[in-house]
Amino acid sequence: MASSSVVFATALVMALMLASSSTSRAARHLADTTPAAAPPAAVPGIPAVPKPPVPTVPTVPAVALPPMPAVPKVPAVTVPPVPQVPAATLPPVPAVPAVPAATLPPVPAVPNAALPPIPAVPAVPKVTLPPVPAVPKVTLPPMPSIPSGVPMPFLAPPPSA
Repeated sequence: MASSSVVFATALVMALMLASSSTSRAARHLADTTPAAAPPAAVPGIPAVPKPPVPTVPTVPAVALPPMPAVPKVPAVTVPPVPQVPAATLPPVPAVPAVPAATLPPVPAVPNAALPPIPAVPAVPKVTLPPVPAVPKVTLPPMPSIPSGVPMPFLAPPPSA
């Protein structure tokens, strides 16, 4: 997956380098062989429009604000001390008694039993099938045509609103 993206990126860079070199060579060739273009005709300028006078903004008188009221001081709240919790003494953990080692009886030996031989699979007889009878070719009658006076609602134009 990574190798295909690296190959694609390399091919893209090479294509861009080749395209840019031939383009710049062609542009240089055109610049060398093409005669200078005639100077463009003078475009008439847009006449200057007098600017209307901008109205002046009246000055706003300075307003004296009342002094900021002082923030009242909040008295410090005294919190009662947290009572000491006495350390709880736990009884000692009782010792776990040792588990006696169990003596197991010996495992009896398994006798080496001889298996009977696998019987041979009988051969399947080859059966010849009877030939498939040919299907007779049936010609269908021609499709009847619809008379011109019979209305067909699925072919009628939609009703006008």
